[in-house]
Amino acid sequence: MRSILRIRRPRHLSDTRGTAAIEFAILSPILLALLLGVVDLGFGLYAAIQAQSAAEAGALYAAKHGWNSAGISAAVVGATGASGMAASPAPTLFCGCPSASGIATIVCTSTCTGGVQPGEYVQVNSSLARLSILSDPGLGLATTLTGESTIRIQ
Repeated sequence: MRSILRIRRPRHLSDTRGTAAIEFAILSPILLALLLGVVDLGFGLYAAIQAQSAAEAGALYAAKHGWNSAGISAAVVGATGASGMAASPAPTLFCGCPSASGIATIVCTSTCTGGVQPGEYVQVNSSLARLSILSDPGLGLATTLTGESTIRIQ
């Protein structure tokens, strides 16, 4: 009969119980920091969408009701229900002609190329302070989010 000689290592060298708990304890702060960064970025993007939606709501008000600075500002502030939303800078009425780069601002009594009368446009702006759950996330997000919309009313 052959005898099989087994060499056994001491139990404390091959014991792996508790390894997962140690790895979790090491990695959980890193994962938590990543999660907070993603959540903060999501809140920032949502606030930016709210600011743009508020500016578009002000432009829609101008399209329906014509030039009324106070009414447009009220439409911007009340559009999303976000606290801190402001119509800043205030809505402006200007005359302009379409051009390749957008709307060229001109004096209302002038004429556009081809002898066409200039259109009346309203520019609506909104601003919203971004609230952050992290003191300095290092994501490079603006502290004040803005929206802008321009619409022809005549």
